[in-house]
Amino acid sequence: MYKILIALFCWTTFYAQTNEIQKAEDFQKNMNASFADGTSSPLMEDDLKSFEGLDFFPISEEFIVKAKFIRSKKEKPFQMKTTTERTPMYKKFGELHFEINGQKMQLNVYQNLELIQKPGFKDYLFLPFSDASCGKESYIGGRYIDMRIPTSKEVVINFNLAYNPYCAYNYKYSCPIVPLENDLPIAILAGVKKFHD
Repeated sequence: MYKILIALFCWTTFYAQTNEIQKAEDFQKNMNASFADGTSSPLMEDDLKSFEGLDFFPISEEFIVKAKFIRSKKEKPFQMKTTTERTPMYKKFGELHFEINGQKMQLNVYQNLELIQKPGFKDYLFLPFSDASCGKESYIGGRYIDMRIPTSKEVVINFNLAYNPYCAYNYKYSCPIVPLENDLPIAILAGVKKFHD
């Protein structure tokens, strides 16, 4: 019985990891398709003409991590700074506690109070972060991950799904600035790399 349980655990872990890798592969394909499409691309006209694909870090299992989700209580809405004068209202929704290479880390996850009023976004969560690769291999302003409200106290953070804000490609966009508390002390070598030097 013990061996069966071990085998079942290993199979479940393998399946979950494989599923996350597939998500990352699909993410890269969908990102490239969207950026190549002139009706949806954030690229400037000259960049769109020469676009052949975004530059991604190799998909890595190291940056698919399990995190403990802690729901925040009695958080007050605040105005999140952006790259323009726009200050959308956000609320801290919870904390994600996890480890990478034995190093304990934490990221806050947020809700955009206007966006959640729109169809399909009621359970949407916003995970912005910066790390030691910013300004080097990745965009200097940090990156984002889209999430949904967790249904359990354990969630998966797949950093292979990290993408650049649109203002990394085009100055006309207004993008949330990563809060200081979401700066990680290590290099997250996963997801989309920087677009231009």
